[in-house]
Amino acid sequence: MAMTGVLRPGHVALRVLDIKAALHHYKDVLGLNEVCRDDQGRVFLKAWDEADHHSVVLKECDTAGMEYMGWRVDSDATLKNFAKDIKASGLATDLKWIPAGEHPGTGERFRFTIPTGHVMELYAHKDVTGCGTGYTNPDPWPEGMHGMAPSRFDHCLLYGDDLDGTVKLFTEVLGFKLAEELVGGPGGKQRNAAFMTCSNKPHDVAFIRHTEKNKFHHCSFFLNSWEEVLKAADLISKHKVALDIGPTRHGITRGETIYFFDPSGNRNEVFAGGYIYYPDKPTITWTEDHVGPAIFYHTRELNERFLTVVT
Repeated sequence: MAMTGVLRPGHVALRVLDIKAALHHYKDVLGLNEVCRDDQGRVFLKAWDEADHHSVVLKECDTAGMEYMGWRVDSDATLKNFAKDIKASGLATDLKWIPAGEHPGTGERFRFTIPTGHVMELYAHKDVTGCGTGYTNPDPWPEGMHGMAPSRFDHCLLYGDDLDGTVKLFTEVLGFKLAEELVGGPGGKQRNAAFMTCSNKPHDVAFIRHTEKNKFHHCSFFLNSWEEVLKAADLISKHKVALDIGPTRHGITRGETIYFFDPSGNRNEVFAGGYIYYPDKPTITWTEDHVGPAIFYHTRELNERFLTVVT
């Protein structure tokens, strides 16, 4: 598909309760690489195959959760047009510009709050510092890989109340496609989950209808195979990380997965597989009587903690 407009998820900023414990988790267990720290106490990290300066931001706070999620767009002109269109839509609040350099190596960002209460931002520039293999005659993987060693930050799943408004904003203003949905409620017509993509992936962000605004379910990192997901399970046990569920696979997205928690209670996922999405692919619809295999295809049953524990 033509990659224009919003290109991909660019970064996720997480609040953690203990930065030392968080860094052990995200660097030694998950396998991200530290890039730099700033005078606000934030730590910037990235996965081994990411070209841009950073994709994960950690900051010690009194509460856990997601602070904001950032999206790379294709040009400064696109950034300005999106800012204008978002304002005109009336679907977002707290609109403001963040000056260049507030994130190291990053241009100005346009920040806004979506109807589910989550803070999003768009940006057109982030320094390209290169991936672990380089770009001339590269090997398939770099030296010195450690932990689960994901190749990229992949997506987030977020919980909030105004799902309909958020889907409208992402699809009608930002140009995302609805790859999959879960419907139920009165008459079986209420959309309770939306999996949306701006790329060839089955999802770049997903939202679940929830009574509270601005809740974080998980951030996901991509692995190359089912075998790497199984290795991640071994590392979770070896490092005594709190396991949520898996290894298993999803019906939605067809991805292979395992979920676990960082020391602050923020849920992480490592994820492999999934299908290629094209813009003309029909939306896949799951009904609430099949929600078990939609979420966990192997057991066909829901894990109550998976549905209710959010930060």
